[in-house]
Amino acid sequence: MKIKTQAARQTLKEAGSWRVILLHGDDGGLIRERAREAVQTILDDLDDPFRLARLEAEEQDRLEEEALALSLTGGRRAVWLRGVQDGALGQLKSLLEHQSDTLVVLEGPGLGSRSKLRQFAEKHRQVASIGCYPEEGRNLARTVSDILAEDDIRLDRDGMAWLLGHLGHDRTLVRSEVEKLRLYGEPGSTLTVDDVQACVGDSGQASLDDAVYAALAGNRLEADRAFERAMGDGASPVAFARVTLSVLERFQRAFFLVQEGQSRQEAMAALKPPVFFRHKDAFLAGMRRWSQVALSQAAEATQELELACKQSGAPDDLLCRRHLVRLCHPRSFDRE
Repeated sequence: MKIKTQAARQTLKEAGSWRVILLHGDDGGLIRERAREAVQTILDDLDDPFRLARLEAEEQDRLEEEALALSLTGGRRAVWLRGVQDGALGQLKSLLEHQSDTLVVLEGPGLGSRSKLRQFAEKHRQVASIGCYPEEGRNLARTVSDILAEDDIRLDRDGMAWLLGHLGHDRTLVRSEVEKLRLYGEPGSTLTVDDVQACVGDSGQASLDDAVYAALAGNRLEADRAFERAMGDGASPVAFARVTLSVLERFQRAFFLVQEGQSRQEAMAALKPPVFFRHKDAFLAGMRRWSQVALSQAAEATQELELACKQSGAPDDLLCRRHLVRLCHPRSFDRE
């Protein structure tokens, strides 16, 4: 049966009521986490070799044998197969024809929509087929809040906004970063954006953001200071180019909203993820200084900068400093 995204959490809590759980999609970290969660609904000890059979992709021909084996010590068994492929479809059909209380959990990150195994799972009443894709926006915020709630820790609004703007999408990496906050915070505490930056944030990345926003707002002194902080914290020239391009793209999206009739303030507020509160003044100042033509030219120049920084022997730092100076002067791009 195909499980909808909003029903995935509840389905996993009730994993023991299914014969088979198939996990597929683009987020390998989320697939692994949900597989573990499913197995733990019937097993407390994941190291019990008598009740849990762990299989790798090359062992999928043992799926039926393990799924129908009896527990030697009593209690319900589970089979956890990683990297399942369509070749296991025959065994899956066969084992479902037999009576067994074994829970089968299948990790299938490589199964596309045309996969015969996946198509079978989405139609069989005893099989839960759950898509695992990178979380964004409210779903990601809910995941972060749920993890922190395990230790009665909360994030304030600005802290959450900053975190969502800097987290990756792979569930393993997300959990790794949020676990740092769990160790940092105390039960019952509310963490601020300063706490989040001190604990999770890449200070080099944060300083690059500061440098680019300051430059676009025309604040040369602050842009230079932030850039030097970033370089001192280990940021790379390529990272500078990528952060610059990301910020320019946000400005371009805001200009598009202004063309549709929104005010600059409304356009900025509509961006997702939201503009970090410390950058809001610089963002609005930048919108007053820049034109769409200049932004487009600056984006092209930034892409060229990234390519130049990847070339062997290129004076990366010097190229980035020159580019930062140009970002302080929109007219230098208008003339291109």
